[in-house]
Amino acid sequence: MSDPFKFYASGLTSPGRNAAAVTPSDVADLASTARAFYVGGAGDVKLTTANGDTVTLVGLAAGIPIPITAQRIFATGTTATSIVAIW
Repeated sequence: MSDPFKFYASGLTSPGRNAAAVTPSDVADLASTARAFYVGGAGDVKLTTANGDTVTLVGLAAGIPIPITAQRIFATGTTATSIVAIW
């Protein structure tokens, strides 16, 4: 399949061009810093932002993309499931 957007520069409001399932980990960062992530199963997500802040987003609904950069999604403190990183 051809990609008609291949030669366009991605901006801050552009959709992600890559996605991968996330295995939450208390010790390992994501392979690439995510510009957003998707939660398939409702719950909480504990993460470290690209700037190094660690926060827990409580009560996230299923099926919603979360527009926050993340470098790690923790296993401890994360109850949401089917998380997909988007970058």
